[in-house]
Amino acid sequence: MSLPPTPSYDLVVVGGGIVGLATAYAATNAGLSVAVVEREMRLANHQTGNNSNVIHSGLYYAPGGYKARLAVAGCAETVAFCREHELPHQVCGKLVVATEPEELPRLDELARRGDANGVENHRLDEHGMREHEPDVRGLAALWVPSTGICDYRSIAEKLGELVEKQGGEVHLGRTVTGFARRPADVVVRTQRGDLLGKRVVVCGGLRCDELATMAGADPGVRIVPFRGEYSGFSERAASLVRGLIYPVPDPAFPFLGVHATRGIDGHVHAGPNAVLAMAREGYSWGTIKPKELLGTLTYPGMLKVARTHWRYGIGEVQRSLSRKAMVRQIQRMLPDVQAEDLHPAGAGVRAQAVKADGTLVDDFLFLDQPGPGGAGGAGSILHVLNAPSPAATAALPIGREILTRLGADSA
Repeated sequence: MSLPPTPSYDLVVVGGGIVGLATAYAATNAGLSVAVVEREMRLANHQTGNNSNVIHSGLYYAPGGYKARLAVAGCAETVAFCREHELPHQVCGKLVVATEPEELPRLDELARRGDANGVENHRLDEHGMREHEPDVRGLAALWVPSTGICDYRSIAEKLGELVEKQGGEVHLGRTVTGFARRPADVVVRTQRGDLLGKRVVVCGGLRCDELATMAGADPGVRIVPFRGEYSGFSERAASLVRGLIYPVPDPAFPFLGVHATRGIDGHVHAGPNAVLAMAREGYSWGTIKPKELLGTLTYPGMLKVARTHWRYGIGEVQRSLSRKAMVRQIQRMLPDVQAEDLHPAGAGVRAQAVKADGTLVDDFLFLDQPGPGGAGGAGSILHVLNAPSPAATAALPIGREILTRLGADSA
């Protein structure tokens, strides 16, 4: 009795987060046959489904980089996608607030970047910022009207629906165990049988470096998991926040700082902080995987990060363990919030790519494994090695960018 043929596709996407699904969506729109392989039993189970759900404007990012170009496009496209498919969202704008004199030059730099990226922003004094957020305190602020809020899990699930509606396949609960590149295709091995892809895209998030190594590539980075914890506000404290209130970010880190967000469900939360997670999927202090933690702690790049930024790290741990420490950070912008107003409101884990020299990779990072005909040809693999915030906002244009890099943007 002969075995059934191994299913074959123009493109196999490994990873069912929003970037992988947006790539699959772009591929089906281009008329390609597509399969998405996700190890979890639900789409968007990690970074996509555990973030602050902010639609970023593109204000922060260095002009000319992937983040700047794709976030600005993604901001408008995410809103349009939500409108088209009747998904919850709101374009509420946000304030970026300077609370210390040394932050004022950094606020000016943000305005310059926003102007260069084509992001509308308005410099406000103390009176002007209170017209938007009456209970905020600071020296000056930027008002960014295009910023919004949504539910990225619902967007990801809608993308999955659309992929299937357009003839693609979504395979849940299917763990990739290996890759074999051949002249005309790539064998994607899973615990439930092989799939063949003329090309493969790996959007593995917290496991992307491991998957790259599994495919025979040198990722050149290691994923270091940083847990970001959120604090929910009491009803009294929530009344102090109309929309989105952000601090001026520290330029030494690819994190935006503890911010206050009124979500689409009306609840207000503040966060995230950034503490080293004890496992790749370490959503709490109690989730510890010794082998993964040892790998992180002994990685040369992480040792250099720790030596350089240990004071910052201690502060983040203090805010994780103490409501009083967390509220002090929030009170810089919202002085009327008290420690008793805060309660735990979940956490996410950021897959932060770190180079061996201790550099925290700031922009999106791609790695090509060329096929016999070169990068993007048959038998090639493209790895997405760094796609933190604002990747959810930028997912739709990232998907098209990936397809173009593969030379696969038409059937």
